[in-house]
Amino acid sequence: MRRIFTHKNLLTALGIGVLMLGFTEVKAQSSTSHSPYSQYGLGQMREDLLPQTRAMGGISSGVRYQGGLPILNMANPASYSALNRTILDAGLYGNFTQLAKSGSTGKTADFAFSHFAYGFSLNKQNGPKVGGVSFGLMPYSDVGYNVKSARQIDNIPYQTSLVGEGGINKAYVGYGVSPFAGFSIGANAGFLFGNLFDKAMIQFPYEAGMYNTSETITQQIRGATFDYGAQYFKALGNKVNFTIGYSGSLNNTVNSKTTSLVTLTQTDATDPDGEQVAIDTSAFTPLSNRNLNLPLKHSVGFTLSKGINWSIGADFKYADWSKYHTEMGEPPLGKNIGIAVGGQFKPDATSLKYLNLVDYRLGFRYNKTHISVDNHRISDMAITVGMGFPLPETNFGRTFSNVNVSAEFGQQGTMNNNLVRERYININLGFTINDAWFQRRSYD
Repeated sequence: MRRIFTHKNLLTALGIGVLMLGFTEVKAQSSTSHSPYSQYGLGQMREDLLPQTRAMGGISSGVRYQGGLPILNMANPASYSALNRTILDAGLYGNFTQLAKSGSTGKTADFAFSHFAYGFSLNKQNGPKVGGVSFGLMPYSDVGYNVKSARQIDNIPYQTSLVGEGGINKAYVGYGVSPFAGFSIGANAGFLFGNLFDKAMIQFPYEAGMYNTSETITQQIRGATFDYGAQYFKALGNKVNFTIGYSGSLNNTVNSKTTSLVTLTQTDATDPDGEQVAIDTSAFTPLSNRNLNLPLKHSVGFTLSKGINWSIGADFKYADWSKYHTEMGEPPLGKNIGIAVGGQFKPDATSLKYLNLVDYRLGFRYNKTHISVDNHRISDMAITVGMGFPLPETNFGRTFSNVNVSAEFGQQGTMNNNLVRERYININLGFTINDAWFQRRSYD
C-alpha cells in the first residue's frame, strides 16, 4: 500500500505564505529606507545565500554538506549533485539600520521576503547517478534611500528630497552533476526582473498655495544571467571530509529601459501631515533603452567537516564592476574584493538535551566594495551568528525539518571625510523541509 505524504497541508500553507511574503516585499520596498549607498549601481546587492551559510560569514564555494546532510547551496550549483533527498526552503529577511553623519543620526527598519528555493535529486535507487536540480526565487538587489535638505528662497522655506525605492528579483533554475567520483560541476540559468525608482522632489510643506515638483526616473530591468561552479571533495581518513570549490558568473548583460515622469502636486492644507495632492503630469519622457554589463564574478573557497559534528571554511570573493555603465555625474564603479570565514558545530548529536542538538554558527566577512564616494572607497564588514533548530522527525523518520536563524552585525562606510556611517543588523529566518520524496515505498 502506498502511503500518502503527510506534509501536504504544511506545504500548501507554506506556498500561500510565500506568495503573501512576495506581496509584502513589494510594499516594503516602496516605502522603506535601507542604505544611502544603495543609490549606486543596481543598489544593495543580496547574495544567493540561505540563513545556514549567511550565519557562517557567507561562505559558499566549498559548501556541499552541512550537519552531515546535503545543503541547498544556490551560490555554487555544483553542490546540487550531492542532493539525495528533496529540500524545500523559504524564509524572511529583516533589517535594522542606524545612519550617522556629522553628529546627526537616524534609524530605519524593514522586513521582506527572503527566498524560496526547491531542490531534488534525479538519481534513481540502484540506478545511474544523473545529478540534481534546483529552482527558486530571491532578491538580487534593492534600493532604499532618503536624503532631505531644508532650504529657503525669498524667506519662503522649502524642502528638497532624493528618494530611491524598488528592487530586482532573480528567478533561477540550476543543474549539477558529478561526472566522476570526487568531482562535480553545475550551472544556474537565471532571469532578473524589477524596477528601480529614483525620485527628485521640491516641496513647499508650509505653503499650501505653492506647486511642488517631482521627477521620477524609472529603470525597468530585464535580462538573463548564467552562473556556474565546480567542487572537488575527498575524505581525509575516516572522519574528516575536505571540499574545495569555485563559483563564478559571466559578465552578463541585462536590458534597462529608463523613463522620466514629471508631476506637479500641491500641499493639502487640511491634512496635518501635509499630504501631497496630484495636480498634473507635466511630462513623460522615454530616456534610454540600453544594455547594462553585470560584473564578472569569481569565488574560491574550502570547507573541512566532521560528519554532523562540525565544519569550518573560508571564501575569497571578487567582482569587477568597472564595465558597468553609470549615469552621467555618478562616480564609476570599481572592483569588489572580499573574504569570509566561518563554521558551525553541534555539541552532541546523541544527547537527550535539545540544546545539544542545535547547530551553532559563527563567522566574519569583510568587503572592499565597488563603491567610491568623493574618491573614498567604501568598506563593509560584519560578524555573523546563527543557529539551526531541529524539529521533531516525522514521516517515520524520513522527514527532517529545521528552523534556521542568522544575524549579521555590520558596518558599512565611515563618518570620516564627511561620509555616512551605516551600522546594521540583518536578520534572516528560514524554514527547511528535507524529505525523501518521489520514492515509491510500501508497508504491510
